[in-house]
Amino acid sequence: MSMSTYTTDKASPFTRAVVRSMRKLYPEALAEGFDNTGLLLEAPFDPIRRQMNSVLLTIDLTKAVADEAIERKDCVVVSYHPIIFRDLKSLTLADSQQQSLLRLALEGISVYSPHTAVDAAPEGLGDWLADIVTGTLSDPEPETKTAESATETPEVKSEEPSKDDKLQRPTRMSLQRTYSRPTYPSPEKLQQTELAPSTADHTRSVIHPITHVKGFESAGMGRLVRFSNPQPLTHLIERIARGVGNPKGFPVAIPQKRQVEDISINTVGICAGSGHSVLKDIDADLLFTGELSHHDALKATEKGQCVVTLFHSNTERGFLSSVLKGKLTEILQKEWKTVREDVEREREEDGILTPEWEDALKDEDVLVEVSERDRDPFGIVILQSSEQVGKPLS
Repeated sequence: MSMSTYTTDKASPFTRAVVRSMRKLYPEALAEGFDNTGLLLEAPFDPIRRQMNSVLLTIDLTKAVADEAIERKDCVVVSYHPIIFRDLKSLTLADSQQQSLLRLALEGISVYSPHTAVDAAPEGLGDWLADIVTGTLSDPEPETKTAESATETPEVKSEEPSKDDKLQRPTRMSLQRTYSRPTYPSPEKLQQTELAPSTADHTRSVIHPITHVKGFESAGMGRLVRFSNPQPLTHLIERIARGVGNPKGFPVAIPQKRQVEDISINTVGICAGSGHSVLKDIDADLLFTGELSHHDALKATEKGQCVVTLFHSNTERGFLSSVLKGKLTEILQKEWKTVREDVEREREEDGILTPEWEDALKDEDVLVEVSERDRDPFGIVILQSSEQVGKPLS
């Protein structure tokens, strides 16, 4: 009998267990109307050359991540961002993303995307970011010193350069510079967060509630944190940095004629990814999101607000190792047991429980791992003079 004879018109039983698990944790009904969530690629199951009972978690399904899943022989890739977002008129190898999908399908690997359903769910991405903002560092909060002056960069008087200065100019222009390799939040530090549950008294609420999904009545997009006592902005920046893997730097916008050391925060508006649509009308001292446009950031600072952004996906990636890996593993172990029993009973009734199917259904293993190759497109490059080369970037 040829190998193709064994190939079914359904996804593997393990894929079905993964999909059921994700839908129980993050129902697709919680997702925004514009979104494309669910099982985006359903690879047919071939019990003869079946994949491992393993899931690879990623924010973006890039070519590098697809290579990783194929090398690992994963059964399912759970990609937070949908790799299929708009209608497709064709599937060809000429498009890099479609090429990844075709390669995964050929290997029997399915793709599931939860996206904004994770943002909205209780104990989802919104609450994880709120936990970071309100968290407590393992060591004491850094001391915040009041800035000596609240003025902008001191004005430098322009003077006509002397003859000697002009002669020295070529020497100064030839100063050598080196550029660091782009740095990204450390995957290892994402898995070992330095934040403990908060001791700062606060309340949190949903900015845009979603109440129509049974059992998820407290869901919604965005979170608003209110501190009982003002928190130094420097403390919040430190918590955010520790919570998302200690990036070497990230953008912070503050009102003009203010300095970071002098600002205290009472309220924080939070949204993962691109936060303008969720945060645009809220009254908060600090907007914490993945990205905000130039003009939206200007508008916020003109209103007296501060903004912290982390590049889009750095507000999302740490959630995979900190929360989703553990939650999915726990529920998947139960769902896989149920699915195995259901499929075994169905195939026995149909009289087609082959040895290959028996082997597949006897495999009790469940493994959920986070991609080691997934990262935001943007990293931080640090400019160094020749005297700094070889010194730590921190």
